[in-house]
Amino acid sequence: MDAKPAVPALPLHKGEVPLYMETGKAQPRAVSGTFRSWKWWAMIVTLAWWHLGPFLRWDRGPGAPNQAILIDMPGRRAYMLFIEIWPQEIYYLTGILLLSAILLFLMSAVAGRVWCGFICWQTVYTDLFVAVERLVIGDRNQRIAFERQPMSGAKLAKKAVINLIWLAISAACGIGFTLWFGDAFEMLRDIFTGNANPPVYAFIAILGGFCFLLAGYARERVCVYLCPYSRFQSAMFDEHSLIVTYEAWRGEPGGPARKGQSFEGRGHCVDCRACVQACPTGIDIRKGNQLACIGCALCIDACNQVMDRYELPRGLISYDSTYNIESRGAGKAGALRIIRPRTLIYGGIMSVVLAVMLFRLTTRPDVDVNVLHERSPLFVQMSDGAIRNGYAYKVLNMKAEDRTFTVRLDGVEGATISVVGGVSNAASAELRVPRDSVGDFRLYVTVPADKAASKSMPVTFVLTGSSREVRTGTIFAGPEK
Repeated sequence: MDAKPAVPALPLHKGEVPLYMETGKAQPRAVSGTFRSWKWWAMIVTLAWWHLGPFLRWDRGPGAPNQAILIDMPGRRAYMLFIEIWPQEIYYLTGILLLSAILLFLMSAVAGRVWCGFICWQTVYTDLFVAVERLVIGDRNQRIAFERQPMSGAKLAKKAVINLIWLAISAACGIGFTLWFGDAFEMLRDIFTGNANPPVYAFIAILGGFCFLLAGYARERVCVYLCPYSRFQSAMFDEHSLIVTYEAWRGEPGGPARKGQSFEGRGHCVDCRACVQACPTGIDIRKGNQLACIGCALCIDACNQVMDRYELPRGLISYDSTYNIESRGAGKAGALRIIRPRTLIYGGIMSVVLAVMLFRLTTRPDVDVNVLHERSPLFVQMSDGAIRNGYAYKVLNMKAEDRTFTVRLDGVEGATISVVGGVSNAASAELRVPRDSVGDFRLYVTVPADKAASKSMPVTFVLTGSSREVRTGTIFAGPEK
């Protein structure tokens, strides 16, 4: 059968770039320096928190979970040190997400893509996976040569070793995620003894699988093509944002040079491409700020090493603002301006959101009540003519102690309350609710016939026994008169 002819690609207009362009997997070169050290420390801190954080303990008293940070799905609540969040308080999650977003904007306005370059999990795990490759195969040149070699037993064995180590790291990543959702010590034991629930293994496989694929094989493609932040990062920057920048005024015209050669009348860039080789996304920072630049600053360390070799001043590539770069190019002094309108707005929004959340946390009640009127039947007429209504009455006890509350009815004279399994026909009733739980009660309210004045009367249940009186409005239904 004849092969189908290839479909020619549509020509691009002038200035257009293709939506996707495969350039091959980046093979970053190992460098040393200030920013590389910061990246190692960022990796150590973030991975330590991810894997050891669930094992931190916090004493909440007998019967309560003692994990410092815990998302308790079966118990339907979340714990963070002394803070306990219930399902109906989901607005705290909204506040946390809003704070995180504004913090990211503030970080970008001050220091560019510092999140992407140092703290993002994709960056951290990709760095770790590249370190494994470097340990097994070697540095950049050795890895490039290794990829070009024809398949052999030795090559297959090295690939197998690398992938097995990656799988172990990915499995640890998935396990670390699940430990935040249960007692870490018990879950870890159950996972390795095969006693954990199937969803636990499913989450480990899903998260670990994404870690393996994205950090092991997709790598810089995630930053360039998948990450939405790279698409709108420039909106967060201004001329005073600290970003990785090439000082073209000092480096150009550049070109190859020998050690000891005079740099009179030419730029300091020796076109060694050390900056490109060190870049984990494979870009050339000398072409200006680019979408694929994650701000890791490894090109700065690489360039500084070259400048030291040629006995030239460091900082040809620097972590600085475009304002300062242009000022130095014009022979003027630069200035670091962290406090400016953009950062003040972001900081102000964060302060307001944080203040509202703190106020709500410190003033929130320790009890919540929900009342639901029985719909069928709306009312029952007793043999003596009295009218009875049924209610589902739920009391949420948010304190770590058993409590007894008292409930009464306001709004109609002569009403009595009966509790299924408890008091009958009394002006008030006691409700016992265990610690950190919801008390679900069935209440019947009976009103004398001469007091049930209309088809529907507004009434109020009043609960006492907590730090405040809880009043919950509802209706009392009766027959037409």
